[in-house]
Amino acid sequence: MGKEKQITAYFLFYSISLNVREEWQNNSIPRVRRQFSSPTLTYLRVQNERITYPKCSVFLRSFLLKCTIFAFELIAYLIPMKKQFMTWLLAITTMSAFAQQATVTGPDSFLKVNVSVKQGIPVYSVTYKDKTILEDSPLGFIANVGDFSRDMTFTGQKENKIDKTYTQDRIKQSQIHYQANELTCTFTNKEKKNINIIFRVSNNDIAFRYEMPKYGDTGSIVIEKETTGFDFPSFTTTFLCPQSDAMIGWKRTKPSYEEEYKADAPMNVRSQYGHGYTFPCLFHVGENGWALISETGVDSKYCGSHLSDATADGLYTLAFPMPEENNGNGTASPGLALPGSTPWRTITVGENLKPIVETTIPWDVVEPLYPTEHTYKMGRGTWSWILWQDGSINFDDQKKYVDLAAAMGYEYVLIDNWWDTNIGRERMKDFIDYAHSKNVDVFLWYSSSGYWNDIVQGPTNYMDNPIIRKKEMKWLHNIGVKGIKVDFFGGDKQETMRLYEAILSDADDNGLMVIFHGCTLPRGWEHMYPNYVGSEAVLASENLIFQQHFCDEEAFNACLHPFIRNTIGCMEFGGTFLNKRLNRNNDGGSIRKTTDVFQLATAVLFQNPIQNFALAPNNLTDAPQVCLDFMKQVPTTWDETRFIDGYPGKYVVLARRHADKWYIAGINAQKEPLKLKLNLSMFNKGDKITFYNDDKKLNPCAEKITMKKSKEITIMIQPKGGVVLMK
Repeated sequence: MGKEKQITAYFLFYSISLNVREEWQNNSIPRVRRQFSSPTLTYLRVQNERITYPKCSVFLRSFLLKCTIFAFELIAYLIPMKKQFMTWLLAITTMSAFAQQATVTGPDSFLKVNVSVKQGIPVYSVTYKDKTILEDSPLGFIANVGDFSRDMTFTGQKENKIDKTYTQDRIKQSQIHYQANELTCTFTNKEKKNINIIFRVSNNDIAFRYEMPKYGDTGSIVIEKETTGFDFPSFTTTFLCPQSDAMIGWKRTKPSYEEEYKADAPMNVRSQYGHGYTFPCLFHVGENGWALISETGVDSKYCGSHLSDATADGLYTLAFPMPEENNGNGTASPGLALPGSTPWRTITVGENLKPIVETTIPWDVVEPLYPTEHTYKMGRGTWSWILWQDGSINFDDQKKYVDLAAAMGYEYVLIDNWWDTNIGRERMKDFIDYAHSKNVDVFLWYSSSGYWNDIVQGPTNYMDNPIIRKKEMKWLHNIGVKGIKVDFFGGDKQETMRLYEAILSDADDNGLMVIFHGCTLPRGWEHMYPNYVGSEAVLASENLIFQQHFCDEEAFNACLHPFIRNTIGCMEFGGTFLNKRLNRNNDGGSIRKTTDVFQLATAVLFQNPIQNFALAPNNLTDAPQVCLDFMKQVPTTWDETRFIDGYPGKYVVLARRHADKWYIAGINAQKEPLKLKLNLSMFNKGDKITFYNDDKKLNPCAEKITMKKSKEITIMIQPKGGVVLMK
């Protein structure tokens, strides 16, 4: 029998065994025996009618009834032998326990999820190669239509296999084959209302979500609180970014996923602001392995979530946005129509960091939300604001950055805030014509506007109103703009997610790509929205300009991003500096502490399909030619990504392939030179390799080397230095 039919049989036997046990406890054995004479069939038919049969045919019910009659005859035979009978009864009741739990594994059977109900609470646990990753962790939620977190009963399950392929041009891999085993568990609360929890388990990834049916005439639901949890063993250490207070920071623009990480921190340390941690969250479960937790598939129908602080027992729970976000406007609790579903919560697991870095789960379980009639071109860009700041947003300085883009062979120039005032809408068409004469296209900056911060940089009040927004985007399309960068959002509430989606949808109607800045984390958006091309949501390059502290910590932070922030989505960092001093004239401001080759390596390590690099016109004459030559040909889209070596916050080496060309990039945040013996399966004996590294004086150099043996090569990475190997 299938799983569903087995559960039906277990329920039937369990019901009858309870009746028999009651008779036994009441010392009414003669009455039990009499039930096996002429009234037997009648009694069993009554029991049969009292059972709820999920999707059970009449034939199956008849078959089960006959099986049960046989079972009772067996009981009658065993009653004189009390010990043997109790053993049999225990076996029957043990069978019923299987109806309260289920297991699903990945295709290779190493990753396992156990789902059960304990004291009325749905829980799940995770093991990898029989080592504990998550202990029993709660599932469920509390909604305005009922409590689905306690007093729950496991009432059904079904299994399915997922096998799909898809292409994606804006993530770490272009051709993806996703295979997973799917388990759907049905739980019923004390009001007899059901929810489904769907688990999809591949070899190293788990995705799960809640699905809610329509409850009678109730056609909508508000999720007031999720009890979804992640309970790690006590020896686990963490790599987490704290969730900031709402409405703090410059012009009251936080939270914006721009706080500092702590590496290898114990779980019992309270988060900096007491609000928990932003996704994604990396955990080192001692010798058992690694786990990365995040979410995907968040659109206009839900809010963005984060993790709470851990309890003393190591339990993190899912937390909704703070009520104070969006200047206190809008609900922190998501609402959706029924039937409906939550976003997917994801757990990537491995005995090492390779599955963490290479995961594609954010995109595996989502689908495109709308088709597009446009072809969007990825590429590289220049932007003046990062080094030349607000004073550069004028016609003449922007022409210099167009010329820089043309000299580098780049596709785009980004004009940041104040263009509407300092260049003017009337002259913008002339500027775009000039850029096009140099084969350079234009991105323009906008504030997200609205009531959620105090931003004054223009243009403001164009993106938050649908009538004005549509008109503005039509104008942008007509003058030849190719994309927009929208900045300073208000948090993670559902209404902000609606704004993201509305901007993307309206922009696609006008052939515009969209970058988000001062924003939330992308959650599968590269596959959901065809014109989405990046989000900041990280302590990005601008902070290197603002404070020397961030230059001092640049190498440490850069060695975190490939394992955490950038592994689950595009990261519009805006880096790769060739200025030694981070100001307009390369003679003041913050002092860069990393080497030039370190900067080149980040152009490969940090993945975003539109890369606005932090180069300046003076670099054409004052930067080493070897660096300029590299930056002229580095791509921004990748067909394959492989983890080679590294440890978060210490060092990292990745391999990325664009078409048939491999780039292996590494950086070192430690105080001593790092010697590594790399196993590079894409390199064969006799291959000619271009090797960029730092010489003894930490100056950049490039040399041609020939592989002496297949796959193996030994390299040295200087402190705060880098390497790049190209084949």
